[in-house]
Amino acid sequence: ISRAVLQQPELMVFDEPTAGLDPISARHITEFIRESRRSGMTLLFSTHYLREAEKLCDRIAIMHDGEIRATGTLTEILKQTGQEDLEKAFFSLADSNGDIVSAV
Repeated sequence: ISRAVLQQPELMVFDEPTAGLDPISARHITEFIRESRRSGMTLLFSTHYLREAEKLCDRIAIMHDGEIRATGTLTEILKQTGQEDLEKAFFSLADSNGDIVSAV
């Protein structure tokens, strides 16, 4: 991340930016992401941590089985699905094509 930031890119791409990190390190990364957004940088990241997406993303695309099932702001997706959080919205959208989706 440090080497990438030195170049002052217009876009940074993250894949599971906090996966496997301890809580302190994860907080540092999420604060870096927030600061980068405030400075006008475009950030694109892929995550399975839906709470993280809720907190950090301006726009969200929900993908399941290689298909984008919904895009929009968190508010738009929750309204579209009638759900109260992104995890429930994901399962609602994944299940909408007859998939059997369950949480263990």
